[in-house]
Amino acid sequence: MSRDAAITLTWADGDFKFRLGWGELEELQEKTDAGPYVVLQRLHAGNWRMQDVSNVIRMGLIGGGVPPEEAIKKVRYYVEQRPPMENLPFAIAILSAGLLGAPDEPLGELKAPKRTGKKSTTSRTAKSGLAPSTEQGQP
Repeated sequence: MSRDAAITLTWADGDFKFRLGWGELEELQEKTDAGPYVVLQRLHAGNWRMQDVSNVIRMGLIGGGVPPEEAIKKVRYYVEQRPPMENLPFAIAILSAGLLGAPDEPLGELKAPKRTGKKSTTSRTAKSGLAPSTEQGQP
C-alpha cells in the first residue's frame, strides 16, 4: 500500500494494482447506495451485499489502471463466478487502502543508535553531595 491509496495484490490471474481515488469512491458510493466507510463497515461486519464486493474490486482495478472493459471481464470471471467469501478479503484490503492509505514507514519506535564507547554526557547529580530536591529539610 501507499499514501496514494494504491495497493498491489496477487489476485485472479496475476499481480494487480488497485486504487480507489476520489472519483472511484464516488462511483462506488453510487453503485452501492452507501458511503465508502459504510461499505467497509458492512464488509467487516458480515452485513455486505454482493455488489459491495464486486464493485470495490472493479473500481479498484479501474483506478489502478486496468481499462474498464477488461476490469468488468475480470470481475465477471473471477468474482461473480466464484464463491463470494473468496474475494471478501481482497475487497476489504482494497477499500481500506482507498480510505486510509498506508504509512510511508513502519509503525513503532526506531531503535536507539548503538553506543560507540564514548562517555555519557549525562549529569552526575546523584554524586553531588547535595540533598535531593524532593527531600524536606528540618523545621
